[in-house]
Amino acid sequence: MSEDFSRNLRLLCSYYKSIAEVCRKLEINRPQFNRYLSGRYKPSASTLRRFCEFFGVDEHEILLPHSQFERLVRVRPRGRIDAPAQVESEHLARLAGLGNAGLERYLGYYFEYYLSMARPGQLLRTLVCLEQRGEQVYYQRTERMEAHPGDRPSHNRYLGMAYFLTDRIFMVDYESLNSHEMTQTILFPSFKNRISRLTGLKIGVSDNSERMPCCARVLFEYLGPEVSVRKALALCGVYALDSPQIDASIRDAVQNDMSPGEWHFRARY
Repeated sequence: MSEDFSRNLRLLCSYYKSIAEVCRKLEINRPQFNRYLSGRYKPSASTLRRFCEFFGVDEHEILLPHSQFERLVRVRPRGRIDAPAQVESEHLARLAGLGNAGLERYLGYYFEYYLSMARPGQLLRTLVCLEQRGEQVYYQRTERMEAHPGDRPSHNRYLGMAYFLTDRIFMVDYESLNSHEMTQTILFPSFKNRISRLTGLKIGVSDNSERMPCCARVLFEYLGPEVSVRKALALCGVYALDSPQIDASIRDAVQNDMSPGEWHFRARY
């Protein structure tokens, strides 16, 4: 198995510019990967699965006798190799082409407000920064949380991409420190000359042991193209609903109530 596997792995690598490129894309240590190429070590089941997903072959195929595997790879379209990465990049490139026009005016910093999913009955204020890199708009969302009043705060950082599709702003991110959740936010754009507030809905999971899927109304308060990040983060955290530091208009905008006759939970302008 080891000899055929190593030869098959070397064949798959030959479709790339270098072994270094393969290691970089696989996010694997080069010396460790060389051990697999030499046939001295057999990969674990999870590592083998990761290799197969990357190269676009099945697990039983990469273990075939080398001559049989070579015939199989030779007759397949080149696009089959590294297919997952190509499919992902194609979708992202299409979204970027469709959904970037019009986002320029929304770049900058915002306070984000919504009723906390992890601490029911309290309001969460976070800091969001939208910025453009190349042709894509990325954003960072930072939460500042205290386990108990007076404790040293911890920070959760979410990284994501934003798109503007048919008069709606779509934002998708993931928690970058522990990688244990994703959120999606959909906002109404501003139809005024100056951006002040954006409202919409956010869906995610509560950041506690319950991990309950939740949907909440959300409000973005525009701060400007540049801010003192340290001072802005100092104002972030969890607030009581009756806190004098929260405007009544913001509190009303993020209340998660439903009117009689509403069949769906809807955003508010």
